[in-house]
Amino acid sequence: MIVCLFYHWRWQGIYAYHLLLAYIYDNRHKRKRQHKKYDYDAFVSYNTEDEKWVINDLLPKLEDEYHWKLCLHHRDFEPGRSILDNIVDNIYGSRKTICVITRHYLESEWCSKEIQVASFRLFDEHEDVLVLIFLEDIPAGYLSPYHRMRKLIKKKTYLAWPQEKEKIPLFWLKLHMALKTSEGKVDEDPILSVIVPDEDQ
Repeated sequence: MIVCLFYHWRWQGIYAYHLLLAYIYDNRHKRKRQHKKYDYDAFVSYNTEDEKWVINDLLPKLEDEYHWKLCLHHRDFEPGRSILDNIVDNIYGSRKTICVITRHYLESEWCSKEIQVASFRLFDEHEDVLVLIFLEDIPAGYLSPYHRMRKLIKKKTYLAWPQEKEKIPLFWLKLHMALKTSEGKVDEDPILSVIVPDEDQ
């Protein structure tokens, strides 16, 4: 029990630190980006363990078929700059952030930083700038240490990668529509609505 509390408090401390850091970067970017156009349609936040799906499925569909311009770590980060600077600049330089959520993602320190910056921008700007894709089923209990994530998915529509092949075309259509929205909430469109699993399930 004591060990669990220790890791819980440690995670909360790390989160608070990076939230403050995101706030500092946010103020800086507000001043810098008053008249700046976006460099990308979406920044893709994912764990390297899930890179195969991103490269083989997500990238061809969104860039080649739908002609969205994506920002990917391995391809678009500026060499010589710190990883954190690249993360913040590219999230704010993109209209949206797509987070590909898996167990690997939730266990990654850098993925945690990315979704913290993206969620802070969402809460601060009050615009639809974040798209969550659950690539696998994540039990609600598994999200218990990630209070901000759970709060986010309780309030916001997210997309789940379907197990049935016949449902995959509808998934891509929903994602395409989510990227097309510029302001407001995604769940205002009924085609994007999904059921958020109950905490006790």
